[in-house]
Amino acid sequence: MKRIKILTLATVLMLLLVACSSGGETKTESKSNETTTTTASAGEAAPDFTLTDVNGKTHSLKDYEGKKIYVKFWASWCPICLAGLEELNTLQNTKKDFEVLTVVAPGYKNEKNTADFKKWFSGVEEAPDITVLLDEGGKIADQYGVRGYPTSAYISSDGKVVQTLPGHASNEQIIEKFKEIK
Repeated sequence: MKRIKILTLATVLMLLLVACSSGGETKTESKSNETTTTTASAGEAAPDFTLTDVNGKTHSLKDYEGKKIYVKFWASWCPICLAGLEELNTLQNTKKDFEVLTVVAPGYKNEKNTADFKKWFSGVEEAPDITVLLDEGGKIADQYGVRGYPTSAYISSDGKVVQTLPGHASNEQIIEKFKEIK
């Protein structure tokens, strides 16, 4: 009886080991008409974008040429993101040597569609001054390697990605980070 238990346990462990080791090996078929997304790494040029904000104004990364930029990717369903909106609004209104942009991706990773997001955001009182850009479908989020929310991207004045970090960053952390960035 003891021998059967040991054999059963060994078999289960082997199956788990095989299942886990093959997890990273996925086969994907690529069609010639598919586009591939490249993720910007630290030191590379920040992916350019032209996005419309919640008020209908168009913003392009090129508009901020020569300036340092903090980009916060967030979602309306993310409690950490929502808790940080008031702090982000304070950062927006603080004298600093960098620009603050936020990006939401309607229709991507469970985010509301554009119309629903705009309606929802119009009722958010904690962040009246932040710039919220709409990345419909999440193409820009993908280019910046966003895997979860919130995510911060730090861009230098020469237009290069310095760092992309998941998780909440306090205003103090953001300001300190930009002291290191040219």
